[in-house]
Amino acid sequence: MSQALIAALQNPALYPHPVDQFQVIETHISWVLLTGPYAYKFKKPVDFGFLDFTTLEARKHFCEEEVRLNQRLTQNLYLDAIPITGSESAPQLNGDGPVIEYAVRMRQFPQSNLLGEIQARGELTGAHIDALARQIARFHLTTPSVAPDHVMCQPDAMMAPLRQNFEQIRPLLSDKSDLQQLDALEAWTESTIDRLGPLLEERKNQGFIRECHGDIHLGNTTLIDGEVVLFDCIEFNEPFRLTDIAADSAFLAMDLEDRGLKCLSRRFLSLWLEQTGDYAALELMNLYKSYRALVRAKVSLFRLGQEQDAVQRAVILRQYRNYASLAESYSAIPSRFLAITHGVSSVGKSHVAMRLVEALGAIRLRSDTERKRLFGEQEESERGQLSAGIYNQDASDATYRRLHELADAALHAGYPVVIDATYLKHVQRQAAWKIAERTGVPFLILDCHAPDAVIASWLAQRQSEGLDPSDATLDIIHAQQQSREPLTADEQAHSRRVDTHEAASLDKLVDNIRQRLPGL
Repeated sequence: MSQALIAALQNPALYPHPVDQFQVIETHISWVLLTGPYAYKFKKPVDFGFLDFTTLEARKHFCEEEVRLNQRLTQNLYLDAIPITGSESAPQLNGDGPVIEYAVRMRQFPQSNLLGEIQARGELTGAHIDALARQIARFHLTTPSVAPDHVMCQPDAMMAPLRQNFEQIRPLLSDKSDLQQLDALEAWTESTIDRLGPLLEERKNQGFIRECHGDIHLGNTTLIDGEVVLFDCIEFNEPFRLTDIAADSAFLAMDLEDRGLKCLSRRFLSLWLEQTGDYAALELMNLYKSYRALVRAKVSLFRLGQEQDAVQRAVILRQYRNYASLAESYSAIPSRFLAITHGVSSVGKSHVAMRLVEALGAIRLRSDTERKRLFGEQEESERGQLSAGIYNQDASDATYRRLHELADAALHAGYPVVIDATYLKHVQRQAAWKIAERTGVPFLILDCHAPDAVIASWLAQRQSEGLDPSDATLDIIHAQQQSREPLTADEQAHSRRVDTHEAASLDKLVDNIRQRLPGL
């Protein structure tokens, strides 16, 4: 496999379909030849330790694996692995005679549709991230678990990719400050692994080590027929793919932060947690985000050996240092708080909570989501009834207990928390307050208000979109308004009024919390 073969393949007569034009995309491990209708991906004959494409047999195997694995997430995108015959100067696709190379044949899509390109144009939205979070969560909940006795579920094997980063980066560095930073990161990584050992063992036994994607970032996501699609999973290294679903999702969270999209990173993580219910992953997120940042740092350093130009070498080192600094940032001690919303359904509580997610890094816990995770959907015959079915008193009590358990765990994992629930009863608010007191964090009640007409319009919009887990109706909202227990004087001292229909009110809330907790 050589550049000469890629050049020879740029001949329209070789293809059984029309060719619009040829374009070559090159990475450190592959060439992708774009023709218009189809893209052909070739693996470079390289050995980086974590991958080895040096033999034809290996490239054939990994082409076939790439097709098989990516078909889990895509429809009619990855088509097949095809042989290249003939010679490098006169190749044939699917021809007779000895095979000289293999390629993955894919349906081509516009490069402008990549979410990375959409982001570069300033057009990436929360809706894109929400769709991606839901797709990734569905994939993580359905992809097969790895048996607990599998070699990849042993503690040393699970942590080997993290340790491999340091082994492979250190020989490529010479600057004393770079090496000192790497040593500090390695020490923090090892101490974190030791501290989280019991959790890692628990996750293995609970089936959270799964056959994942392994390389989730905006460059591997695109829009096809208007839908967000995740593609290009890791096929070349099983340990990179057989991993904790938390490590898999951490890559996208890190990638968004690296692009300066911290708000969208927080939005992604919060929705992924809501969809999977895997809040235990929170304690692992900073470790895995640091690991993923160092993977990027390492890959950038690999180019040093291939680059002689002094200016380009300086650019590569700067890129490495940016990723290393990002990895280091995940070892910082965060500021925490516990906030709860207070208000009737459809008053805008979820919007307020998401603002705290994006602006302050809070983890949002939603009563509607956790209620249905505990009890399933409301029976049709009971819909519209305030205290029936999954909304009866026992179910509500259990839902709030679950919310408070999750809040306690998230706070101990080092995250601020906002609980998105009505909290119309004094006893519910007091239970949350006790969590804050026991954890030693500030407590805040977000007292949400909006005009009745606005509430009605938001309810109608939510019902028409069909994406929100709430079952509230106007009758239920009216009943809530009649039965709500007002905030006590003590509670009012810990509350902030939020007029949810006014952007300035939300801005003021965020600024107020930042002033109280400047580390956010």
